[in-house]
Amino acid sequence: MPSPQPVGEFDPAGLTGPAGDPALAAAVRRWMVHDPDPVTRAELAALVEAGDWAELGRRFAGRLHFGTAGLRAELGAGPLRMNRLVVRQAAAGLVRTLAAHGSASPLVVVGYDARHNSDVFARDTAGVVAAAGGRAVLFAGHGPTPLLAFAVRHLRADAGVMVTASHNPPADNGYKVYLADGAQIVPPIDAEIAARIADAAGAEEPVPVAPADHPAIGLLDPAVLDAYLEVLTGQLTTVASPATRTLRAAYTPLHGVGAELAGRAFAAAGFPPLHVVAAQADPDPDFPTVAFPNPEEPGALDLGLALAREVDADVLLANDPDADRLGVAIPVRASGDGAGWRALTGNEIGALLADHLLRRRAGGAQRLVVTTIVSSRLLRRIAAEHGVHYAETLTGFKWIVRPALDHPERTFVFGYEEALGYSVGPAVRDKDGIAAALVFAELVAELRAAGSSVPDRLEELARRHGLHATVGWSIRFAGQVGAGQAAAVMDRVRSAPPATLAGRRRLAAVDHATRPGVERTDALEWELEGDARIVFRPSGTEPKLKVYLELVHPAPAAQPFPAVEAAAAAELASVRAAIEALV
Repeated sequence: MPSPQPVGEFDPAGLTGPAGDPALAAAVRRWMVHDPDPVTRAELAALVEAGDWAELGRRFAGRLHFGTAGLRAELGAGPLRMNRLVVRQAAAGLVRTLAAHGSASPLVVVGYDARHNSDVFARDTAGVVAAAGGRAVLFAGHGPTPLLAFAVRHLRADAGVMVTASHNPPADNGYKVYLADGAQIVPPIDAEIAARIADAAGAEEPVPVAPADHPAIGLLDPAVLDAYLEVLTGQLTTVASPATRTLRAAYTPLHGVGAELAGRAFAAAGFPPLHVVAAQADPDPDFPTVAFPNPEEPGALDLGLALAREVDADVLLANDPDADRLGVAIPVRASGDGAGWRALTGNEIGALLADHLLRRRAGGAQRLVVTTIVSSRLLRRIAAEHGVHYAETLTGFKWIVRPALDHPERTFVFGYEEALGYSVGPAVRDKDGIAAALVFAELVAELRAAGSSVPDRLEELARRHGLHATVGWSIRFAGQVGAGQAAAVMDRVRSAPPATLAGRRRLAAVDHATRPGVERTDALEWELEGDARIVFRPSGTEPKLKVYLELVHPAPAAQPFPAVEAAAAAELASVRAAIEALV
């Protein structure tokens, strides 16, 4: 072990710790010796000098769980935070796993967004890869997650790492891992990597890291960006139409990294320049104008809506900070109120994109669309109408892309999850907010040229398949005990389910934690009388419980559509109130 390095006036060699807990003192002392970051070493030193062993105990109560896709947590010192030592150990676990699977000199693409320390974590990862005998291709600057997913396959890499916490709060960061197929990892490889991370963490010697100028570390060729943009524009079918050229789109990247590539994509496709929210255009890891940098969150689109009204836009498009999600708002005409705007739900965007792509993309019966157990079942009916394959998976794009990988004879057209994640075509095996924005703009342009609108298309879908009214919401829990509180609620709805809910009989239940023959997840699904469905699921990245509710209301041609919408909304509110009373 290297000799202890003093941190300011503090020497970890003399650390004794609280009475009766020498193991905690030893763990803190060992961490400070190995930690390469003077900032986080000083953070631990300050906690020790303040005698805050309760906080130190929380930070050293275990390690960040390396699950499917990777890591995500608050920045800070210790094994239960995101920091340079955790990242170096994670990178070591990845390259050792690649070596165990035959890649002794792996090629790893490393991308990063504009969050605090993302660039540092990415450079450390590249250094670990190079020191282990591999080659690293590092983003030349911050960029979006879908570009990383694309680059892995385009460069025929063995793996990819994206340093991002997506739409999490500013204090967080994360570490997503992809393999050579361009998809996020799934079991059992995640457990293999986790075991080798533990080996790296338990080693006496620190993880070797090559310097930034090591010859095995290169920068991403700009030609890869050009290839990505070519794929995006090649998926469109009406690029040259006059309607496309006159489309007015407002756009916000929510202080993230999407603006540059989105602007280039729209220009390459023949759209006029995007009207970008100036206050949110540049990357800013503090996200100063929004409470949460997530297009789903209340208030996140306020500045975008103000700009959309100002420029009389046809649509508002919003990416989250790493540009893998897409939020959309559209102008609507409310009687007596003039032009108003409303944000579409993730399920509405998903249905609109799927219907548009299946109308416009050839491929016959071998085409495939995919969604998740918590998303609307409207996609199933749209797929049946078009005579194409449909699959339903667990939540997350690591699962959404699997049906296409398992059935290469099928043509993947579209996949989505209700949390504003959409994948268009087979080139990017992850959600892609820029590609989805481009296709949605194409849809708006086509409808506009035909004298129609997005609300008109939504009504068409409801008339054919019933109005699939959905609502999702979260019950948030605070602090370190939050995950335990969410688990307690799940135990309660499993052990004491009601026979009826809002006057609807509970017809069946599917517990995805014990469901045989498929991958399992902590989710409970209830079928209710009258074509209604509820899913309860704890979040995998935040201390909260998610609830998803869907009911299908008939939309006969003889009934005015506003009346259909009002009736569906009333039923939705009634069932939601019953759920909230239950949990």
